Amino acid sequence: MNNSQPDWNLFRSFLAVLREQSLSAAARALDLTQPTLARHIGALESALGLELFTRSQQGLSPTEAALELAPYAENLETNAAAMLRTASGLGAAVKGTVRISASEMVGAEILPPMLAGLRQRHPDLEFELVLSNTVEKRP
Repeated sequence: MNNSQPDWNLFRSFLAVLREQSLSAAARALDLTQPTLARHIGALESALGLELFTRSQQGLSPTEAALELAPYAENLETNAAAMLRTASGLGAAVKGTVRISASEMVGAEILPPMLAGLRQRHPDLEFELVLSNTVEKRP
């Protein structure tokens, strides 16, 4: 095994080839060219010191090594997606006006402590309370 760390994109390419079982289909799925994808697989095989796929006329078949490494590559994919989801929520302050309609009892007894905690976490959030015990009929 090579001492340098493989680029994470190589694992993404590995998963695509594993799932599609062909370089051309995996390349289309990743919007890459087939030669680029072949280089990715070659670079990963070189870095790991393992053959990951057996090439045949029917396509690519994963080796035992590939099948054993697949769950780890899938974890990388899952964690990368989770990281992007988390990052997309950071820096985006919760702000604006929220209008809440509730009964007078709920508005006086239940909502104030809930809204106070929410307001502490999100100071740019404003609330409009509409309290009424009347039941409105829908047309």
